[in-house]
Amino acid sequence: MLDIAVIGGGPAGLSAAINARIRNNSVTIISNDRAKSALCKAPLVDNYPGLPNVSGTELLDKLAAHAADAGAETITGKVNAILPSGDAFQIGYGSEIVESASVILATGIAQASFFPGEESLLGRGVSYCATCDGMLFRGKKVCVVCIAPEAEEEADYLASIGCDVVKIKTRNLSINGENRVTSVVADGKEIECDGVFILRPAVAPHLLLQGLETQAGYIIASPSGETNIPGVYAAGDCVGSPHQIAKAIGQGQVAALTASVYIRNRKESK
Repeated sequence: MLDIAVIGGGPAGLSAAINARIRNNSVTIISNDRAKSALCKAPLVDNYPGLPNVSGTELLDKLAAHAADAGAETITGKVNAILPSGDAFQIGYGSEIVESASVILATGIAQASFFPGEESLLGRGVSYCATCDGMLFRGKKVCVVCIAPEAEEEADYLASIGCDVVKIKTRNLSINGENRVTSVVADGKEIECDGVFILRPAVAPHLLLQGLETQAGYIIASPSGETNIPGVYAAGDCVGSPHQIAKAIGQGQVAALTASVYIRNRKESK
């Protein structure tokens, strides 16, 4: 089991990983392809102290190389869900799961435009992780909303474990049901089903981890990076403005130091 899983490979996440490794924690970064990030597309970053006239790609490459040299592992993949499991967390990404004693959320800004009925039925038929929840729907009919590159693979996985899969490739969608999902309406056509898997390129933090407190779309975190969930920390743009690289890197460091104390105390208590 990992000591610390860092969700996000931007400045905050890479800073957190570097500083967590300095404290001798086992660390894995799980992140989407950074080449697709907004920072990586910036032709010039001229306000990061000590590195003038650097491109976003160059800055991220330097940070990633530093993290790798420090011994942090990096996995390229989209995190679908974070599930508390005893005194640890199960982190689902793609079709895989990794277990970690603590989590640092450095997801950046993940804006979510919800389908009607999505939030109210989350956990009651609406899911974002085929690996985590697929077996609950074995032998049942599920709709897979394919708006992420890996959606086809996830739909095939659900079919392979015995789900009756309907693929939906539209954003004109609503989800029906009171206590459970009963159907979806896609482009005006109603499809009866028992569950809906919505596969977006990114998932908003409070949807990744149920019970995580947010305000106006941002994670609520203390100055030391603590969230309302013990063992879960947050840093960078996901905790609010200003959306600046220097701030994100500082918050990543602080979150890593706080998480390191948490890990040390856990180990000493055993």
